[in-house]
Amino acid sequence: MSAASRPPSRFTVANLKQVDASTSAPPGLEARVARAQLESEHLGVSYFHYGPGVRTPFGHSHAEQEEAYVVVGGSGRVKLDGEIVELRQWDVVRIAPGVLRALEGGPAGLELIAIGSDTREGEGGETIEGYWTD
Repeated sequence: MSAASRPPSRFTVANLKQVDASTSAPPGLEARVARAQLESEHLGVSYFHYGPGVRTPFGHSHAEQEEAYVVVGGSGRVKLDGEIVELRQWDVVRIAPGVLRALEGGPAGLELIAIGSDTREGEGGETIEGYWTD
């Protein structure tokens, strides 16, 4: 039975650090997106590591997807619709659909887990180059 015709399992275990890193991530940013590895219809979980002072080179938002970011290591900042918010370990940031965001690693870097809800097929969100330049 092929993977496409196999019914979804009742549970899945995946190690985020063993998920292939995104090859499109900019230098100093490690991104591991595990939606497919979790075989989830409604949930995405990803790992991000920003090096010290590394900032997302663009802002992005999602039309329908709500996300939450959990800071599991280090510190940093997030820019949300123009407002800059300081982040420290164990902070959780909920981001509603439509909110433009970008992240930046603090002096020791920033490690976070991103959890996202459903996305429609092909809804990768909107990207704004040069969103956070100051």
